[in-house]
Amino acid sequence: MPTPTHPGDPSSQAPRSIAYLVSRYPTLSMIFVLREVVLLRTLGFRIETASINPPDRPPERLTTQERDEANRTYCIKRHGIPGAFIAHIKTLLETPARYLRGLALVFTLSRLDLALLFLNFMYFSEAMMVGQWMRRNRQTHLHVHLASQAASVGLFTQRIFRCGYSLTVHGPDEFYNAQSFYLTQKIAAADFIVCISSYAQSQLMYLSPYECWKKLHVCRLGIDPHLFQPLPRPSSDPAVEILCVGRLTPAKGQHLLIDALHQLLDQGRNVRLRLAGSGPDEADLRAHSARINLADRVLFEGPVNQDRIRSIYAQADIFCLPSFAEGLPVVLMEALSMGIPCITTAITGIPELIRHGIEGLLVPPSDLAALVNALTTLVDNDGLRSYLAMNGRKRILEEYDLGNNVERLAAIFAENIKP
Repeated sequence: MPTPTHPGDPSSQAPRSIAYLVSRYPTLSMIFVLREVVLLRTLGFRIETASINPPDRPPERLTTQERDEANRTYCIKRHGIPGAFIAHIKTLLETPARYLRGLALVFTLSRLDLALLFLNFMYFSEAMMVGQWMRRNRQTHLHVHLASQAASVGLFTQRIFRCGYSLTVHGPDEFYNAQSFYLTQKIAAADFIVCISSYAQSQLMYLSPYECWKKLHVCRLGIDPHLFQPLPRPSSDPAVEILCVGRLTPAKGQHLLIDALHQLLDQGRNVRLRLAGSGPDEADLRAHSARINLADRVLFEGPVNQDRIRSIYAQADIFCLPSFAEGLPVVLMEALSMGIPCITTAITGIPELIRHGIEGLLVPPSDLAALVNALTTLVDNDGLRSYLAMNGRKRILEEYDLGNNVERLAAIFAENIKP
């Protein structure tokens, strides 16, 4: 874990004040942002947070730490039309030329499309709210997680207020339709960009001229291996439990996992599946399970807070994430750190975390037969499960320790943010 800096430390010369902008904060699906912010503060940074949307749960369902973060976060949509109107007037009166430059960007990006014109005007309005919030807090650099909608607000903020601007890029959604996400414009406008994987860096290289490549820095996410430690499995339970943690969305491939479970049960194996998370696919997944008579073998946990997630992991014998699209899932890091053997797909940045046959088993996305074969292999082989679990924990300690990686991020900030 990082330790706070002191005035005499060389790193104490690092920039100490950064505004963070996220589309929704705090939220379960991006808990890593909260962890990053908290650790950066222990390193001496003054991090102020802004969120386009309110948290994904009501206050009573947030953890204490999440509630504290929500209370200190500037939520743009909670200020609504009155807040936007005030920001428009203040910006127009204070810096009319910059206001007009931002308005010009609305039309440039919209390309005569009325729907885009409306959307970009919303980004423009939110950007003025962010910029005025930064001025009130004496912040001069804006850092945005994800290169999607919040980064579009950040792009307008940079254009209007001439603040520093940087991104942490995860992918893959932004890469699939770079034009809609204005990715090339964001790369050009950014002072620097943090990529969570070499894969993410490669996609930005593909989308940008060589002269921009020097802006790109790989800095991996991580988890706290002291918090996510191996725990004893219930020894009296004869069923092998397969766990999948993540939003219930088409991208995660959970329907495929239910089909794989069906085949394992037909083969006579005593297995069950636990799905932790919520999302738009939940009703379809429940119906799928009931249709093939697996309602008692597929357990739906719903959204699970960080104060409960480790007990969910502790019940699992195998962790499986058969995704079709990913950045680099933090849930895989959590499972590896807790000594749970993992099966996932060989896509995007995942092979940088899990090497096939060493820390886990990788299968082609959408390949049901390969998924069934990998699950069968681990269900039937305790020795292989133990081997993968040992190596997975070691991998986290060596490459994905949150404290070490946040220190690396702090160094990137120190090197690239203007004092």
